[in-house]
Amino acid sequence: MKISYREALRQALREALSTDPRVFLMGEDVGRYGGSYAVSKGLLDEFGPERIRDTPLSELGFVGAGVGAALGGMRPIVEVMTVNFSLLALDPIVNTAAALRHMSGGKFSVPLVVRMATGAGRQLAAQHSHSLENWYAHIPGIRVLAPATVADARGMLVQALADPDPVVMFEHAQLYNLEDELPDDWQCDITHAAVRRPGTQLTLISYGGSLPKAMQAASELASEGIDAEVIDLRVLRPLDSDTLTASVCKTHRAVIVDEGWKTCSLAAEIMARLMENCFYELDAPVARVCSEEVPIPYAKHLEDAALPQVAKIIAAVRGMLNV
Repeated sequence: MKISYREALRQALREALSTDPRVFLMGEDVGRYGGSYAVSKGLLDEFGPERIRDTPLSELGFVGAGVGAALGGMRPIVEVMTVNFSLLALDPIVNTAAALRHMSGGKFSVPLVVRMATGAGRQLAAQHSHSLENWYAHIPGIRVLAPATVADARGMLVQALADPDPVVMFEHAQLYNLEDELPDDWQCDITHAAVRRPGTQLTLISYGGSLPKAMQAASELASEGIDAEVIDLRVLRPLDSDTLTASVCKTHRAVIVDEGWKTCSLAAEIMARLMENCFYELDAPVARVCSEEVPIPYAKHLEDAALPQVAKIIAAVRGMLNV
């Protein structure tokens, strides 16, 4: 039976709340409203206000409270509406949660899960549409996840809660309505990238909301006789360099699709790693398809023009292959 990405997340939350009394969810509108993207709809009635906690509009405050609860032995899941708002909570995430294990000589850990929406495509304008995953992927001490499939949305939260250290999970806003079959074996690890489509002529590297576009581009390229492999990063920190290197050593070409801006992007980090690890295997310079270097516009045609699209990915591939 098909379920939505949103329902997969809700199932994961329900299971966590049912099986571990230390788990609770808090954030803006997660209770009575059911979450800004309806992920927690109905959970307040099932688990009550002690486990599903609405918070004031204070990201710094409630993320900090999550850090304190984790230090106190709980397993908090904190929902931040969008990555743009999470910048108000950088201090407890970066200066406290990510650093405490190191600063305490391993005596303290912060088993905190922070979930947030990211990305554009819903005409929510610049303050609700950016992709800042690379900012978090820069920080040692946290694990950064980006589930792009229904199965990963279901499976990653289980592993995130089992991690003794802080985990930040990015859910692309365009994926919540995605529907797919949930396989019987939906368990996944939070260590490795996934090969979503095998290929031989070049590697498309993507994650999150850009993955469906990369898959569609690979499908259209296949109809032209171009065989592209598609890698889903899934884990943005620590990056699975081995899977990327193995793929590019096989195909000898790579195009990175990243909704972040090019400058100082995750795509830039991947390009650097490919240069370090497989430069002499490359038959062409690595290319990348990123967002235009502007705040994401509200107008639909401008928003579409600013983002990586299937046509741009195909054009990058054709340019690389000279076809």
